[in-house]
Amino acid sequence: MKGDINEQALLKGLASNETKAIETLYKDNFGMVQTYILQNNGSYDDARDIFQEAMIALYEKAQSDSFVLTCQIKTYVYSICRRLWLKRLQQMGRYSQPVDNLEETVGVEEEIEDHEKRNAAFAIMDRAMGSLGEPCKSLLEGYYIQKKDMQQLAEMFGYTNADNAKNQKYKCLMRLKKLFFSQYNIGE
Repeated sequence: MKGDINEQALLKGLASNETKAIETLYKDNFGMVQTYILQNNGSYDDARDIFQEAMIALYEKAQSDSFVLTCQIKTYVYSICRRLWLKRLQQMGRYSQPVDNLEETVGVEEEIEDHEKRNAAFAIMDRAMGSLGEPCKSLLEGYYIQKKDMQQLAEMFGYTNADNAKNQKYKCLMRLKKLFFSQYNIGE
């Protein structure tokens, strides 16, 4: 219930142009919108523009006495931004399905939840990679990120042949998997 009260306070603060409320809304929501826009053929400037339009829409809604928010603010902002971005892509000819018949707010709670889970998993993977140590970290990065083949990795790391490099990569991958899941299970 505390979250609902806080969100209502943020909406009231936004409606009365309180700087702290506006900054909080920006801090809590812009990163999510930026990630969405960047992952969908947009730029940082596009994200800023779309977010600004969404904040204006939310501001106008918050000023109305009849406006009742039936979801979290981040869900509402995300759905507005998603709709605006799809509309802009359609105008640029990069999105072919009509956006006009989408509802004002699209149910995106699951999409946001999935996005947050994925970000949390990436953060855990990053920590696991950081604690993996050398040469495993460099070996896995060489194979999965730099897309080097086993022969190249064998030469880089001084293994006698590609099969030995492959065996070492497998052992490193199992260590990484163990580190990841030990941290992942703690987080749940």
